[in-house]
This record gives sequence, structure tokens and C-alpha cells, in this order.
Amino acid sequence: MIFKELSIKGVFSIDLNPISDSRGFFMRTYDSNFFELNNLNTNWVHENHSTSVNKGTIRGFHFQYPPYSEIKLVRIVKGSVLDIFLDIRKNSPTFGKWGSIKLSSDNKKCLYLPKGIAHGMCTLENNTTMVYKVDTAYEPKFEDQIKWNDADINVDWPDFNNITISEKDKEANSFADFKKSSGGILV
Repeated sequence: MIFKELSIKGVFSIDLNPISDSRGFFMRTYDSNFFELNNLNTNWVHENHSTSVNKGTIRGFHFQYPPYSEIKLVRIVKGSVLDIFLDIRKNSPTFGKWGSIKLSSDNKKCLYLPKGIAHGMCTLENNTTMVYKVDTAYEPKFEDQIKWNDADINVDWPDFNNITISEKDKEANSFADFKKSSGGILV
């Protein structure tokens, strides 16, 4: 496993190392020793699995407020996504900044997201499946969203003729409203 910190402090791309032969491949997707060597959380409490049927499905930006802020370890097992991460940590020098990475079943990368990062993604293929580990239980009363296409964030989303997005994500708060109501997440 090769860990590379991305443009937002604490966000890591993790290259996995598949071992291939005529049968296919074997790949370790998590190893607590490697995560500990990189000073990253290793206490996962659950794993989620989601499939998006349509290319152009957008999910996000999702997060939970403290004390239920989440660390996530994300990977794609089928298809591909443009994964977008938004820094909402109150005292971070990159507060309000976003970064992105393409995750796919072909490139076999994982994405590690620390607490205080809002998570979004857009599928680049039909029938894309994402699996992600989370270090904190889901708590609906502490969850929130920031609008995926907020002009203040100005994410460069892929250009599709048709997008699929949930009503909940369509009605998410603006980044300005998030800042006004909370000022950011303290981690």
C-alpha cells in the first residue's frame, strides 16, 4: 500500500497492490499495520455498500456533526467515480476548499477522509458500486448536507446531459448557510 496525502491535509489516496496471475488477482484492501505506520485511524465500526445505477449520479456533500463526525475509507469495486472532498474543518487553512480524485475498479485506489471532510461523488459509469468503512455510527440527528452545486464552492463536476440526484441532496444547505449556522466543524 502506498499512501499519498492530497491537496487537503489529512486526505490520502492509497494505491493498492494487486498480485495478478492467470486466475485473476488477489489484493489486500486494508491492513492495520500500514494505517498505523501512517498515523491513520484503524477502528472501523461499520462498512457500507452502495450501487448507483446511472452514470451521472451525484451524491453529496454528506457529513455528520461532532461527536459523530466520521472518518471514511472509500473504494470502488465496480465502475468509476469522481470523488470530491470538501474541507469543512473550522480551523483548517483549507476550510471551504475542495479536492478530487478518480476512483475506479481499474485503478484500485482507496480514499481516506478524516473527520471534518464533507464527501461527495459523481458516477462516471452505469452500475457503479462503492464500498466504504466508517469509524463512527450513523446518527441521523447529526447528519447534514451541503449543496453539491453551490456556487461558493464551485466544484468542477463532470458535464452530463442528465444527472440523477436525491431530493434530499437537491434541498441541501448552501455553504454560506452552513458557515452561518455552525462556522465549521471542530475536530
